[in-house]
Amino acid sequence: MSRPSHPVVERADERHRYEILVHGELAGFTEYRDRGETQRVFFHTEIGDAYAGQGLARVLVEHALTDVRASGKRVVPVCPYVAKFLGKHEEFADIADPVTGEVTHWLKAELAGR
Repeated sequence: MSRPSHPVVERADERHRYEILVHGELAGFTEYRDRGETQRVFFHTEIGDAYAGQGLARVLVEHALTDVRASGKRVVPVCPYVAKFLGKHEEFADIADPVTGEVTHWLKAELAGR
C-alpha cells in the first residue's frame, strides 16, 4: 500500500495535538489543551526542519481550526503562529477568543502537570 503524497492532518487526542504527516512521516504538530467544554487553547506549533518552507504550518493550523469549529469549540491562540494565522484569516474570527491573564495562568498550571 502506498503512502499519500499530500499532507494529511490528524487529531491525536492522546497527545493533545494535531499532527501533519507527509508521506506517512510526522512533519509537525500544533499542541493544545481543552479548557472546559468550550475552548481549545493552542500553545505551540512546530514543523520539522526537513519540512520548513513548504507551507505545512498553514495547512496544519487551517485543518485544526476547521476541526475546532466542527466540534463547536472556540480557539484561544496562545501560540504566536496560531495568533498570526487568525490575524490573516478572518473566516475564523467568529471562533477566536482573546488570550487573557486567566487563560495564561490556567495554561501554565495545566502544563506543569505534563
